[in-house]
Amino acid sequence: MKLLLVTGIFPPDIGGPATYVPEIATSLAMRGHQVQVLTTSEPENLCCDDRSYPFQVVRMNRRVSLWRRPWDYFKSICYYGRDVDLIYANGVFLETALANKWLHKPLVIKVVGDPAWERARNRGWVKDNFEVFQQQRYNLKVEILKAIRTWSICQADKAIVPSNYLRSKVAQWGIPQEKLAVIYNAVDLPCDIQPAELPLVTSINIVTVGRLVSWKQIDKLIEAIAPSVNVGLVIIGDGPERSRLEKMVSGKQTSDTTRATLRDRVYFAGQLPQQEMLTLMAACDLFVLNSTYEGLPHVVLEAMSLRLPVVATAVGGTPELVRDGENGRLITDDSLLSEVLCQLLYCPTLRQKLALGALDTVRQFNWLQLVAETEAVLWKTVHSTSDATLNSQQ
Repeated sequence: MKLLLVTGIFPPDIGGPATYVPEIATSLAMRGHQVQVLTTSEPENLCCDDRSYPFQVVRMNRRVSLWRRPWDYFKSICYYGRDVDLIYANGVFLETALANKWLHKPLVIKVVGDPAWERARNRGWVKDNFEVFQQQRYNLKVEILKAIRTWSICQADKAIVPSNYLRSKVAQWGIPQEKLAVIYNAVDLPCDIQPAELPLVTSINIVTVGRLVSWKQIDKLIEAIAPSVNVGLVIIGDGPERSRLEKMVSGKQTSDTTRATLRDRVYFAGQLPQQEMLTLMAACDLFVLNSTYEGLPHVVLEAMSLRLPVVATAVGGTPELVRDGENGRLITDDSLLSEVLCQLLYCPTLRQKLALGALDTVRQFNWLQLVAETEAVLWKTVHSTSDATLNSQQ
């Protein structure tokens, strides 16, 4: 197959699609497919040397006007998609769907969340969580976001989602069930991850990873560790909440007689390349994801692969991955976070038990299986679309 993969971010960018797209593109290229990746990049990365990839990378300038960028995407998708067998979009749904109205190519979209909800939350238009957002009606501009999201995904021949939970939510948007395919996230980490040296002097350390946005509830994690003067926290990621969280840390002091400040126990690592992120994670004792929403958190799989015991909120697709007491701990109520952390932080035996259970889980989420399932969806989409075209011409 000749494939065009469309994405909003690509290395050296950090984030889920920036990790997934080069890996899936490489795997598909190694299986004999001809792959092109179309992405935007920061101006300083437009001339990145991409010759190490077994596929072509086309980069567009991300720092153009807000109105010009969709037009640049539309033109580029039309140009690079004219001779391909299939377009596979990771984000950039609207521009891809509009361009494909012109191209009439088989189209597969990967949906890892609700772009309407994320955009509305980031712009401050709504404060509701993911679940409430699915049920409520809002003002015109938010409803337009919802309509664009649903229309764009409906234009695809197939939509890949990472969990059964997300499949049920996407179906509620009006996407036919037969268009939805569940392919779980997977992990294929190198086995030579060496723990980094942490800039903390605490005896036991927690790590959390993700965009610093309100629904990740990192502020509540900071509050949970505040009374424990020998516990440190490594925060990997960046986002709009960072400034508020840093002020919270710098202004908070424990009531302990040592008067240990949180500033000495919380390390903001910022956005990191995957290899650096993994070395920091490997240096910690416990991984926590205190989010109010997750489609299926890939970072939990990475933590499990590093033999880190996992504590996560029982939201979204996370319970399809974490089984409470077997391969991690699931929190069903905010008030339980401190209690669960205390149980694990001071019980190495329990942490080891959960880490061993997590390793067994990771083996079920292997990368080769993800690639095979993805390739099967792409082939089936190409063939079914071709058959439909032939039937319509007869």
